[in-house]
Amino acid sequence: MMRRLVVMRHAKSSWEEAAATDHARRLTTRGREDALRMGAALVDRGWIPDLVLSSDSQRTRETFTEMSMAFPNAVAARFLPAFYHAGPEALQVELPEVPDRVGCLLVLGHNPGWESAVSLLTGEGVVMTTATAALLSIGRKNWSAMITPGSWALEGVLNPREL
Repeated sequence: MMRRLVVMRHAKSSWEEAAATDHARRLTTRGREDALRMGAALVDRGWIPDLVLSSDSQRTRETFTEMSMAFPNAVAARFLPAFYHAGPEALQVELPEVPDRVGCLLVLGHNPGWESAVSLLTGEGVVMTTATAALLSIGRKNWSAMITPGSWALEGVLNPREL
């Protein structure tokens, strides 16, 4: 079975709220629009996630909420403190725990960790500006042992400003 992984950076957020910590930053209007656009782009390409694993930051939660408005059905999401500013090491822990019924997984997080993760998994460098999604695939029966360097194919990169 082909497994598909969408590695996505959160949408554009703001520092304008003086009291906001990094973890509490909210999306800007453009960020909300970009997240919805990215959700629609995934649907249009048939990359609808069966499950979402996300950082627990406010901006990643809001990115998921906006994206999910474009999905045809509700998608379960888990918000993980371990994904806050994490990279490949967090995926090494979480991917083997993904149920086998999940064919397409969306992981939502931050840079520079997600650029590092895509580079490790595919062997290719990808620039991940806000709301960018890297589409990866691999032919495996289950999600265990999925963090083998260079074993994933980079199927494409979606950026809301290029859609």
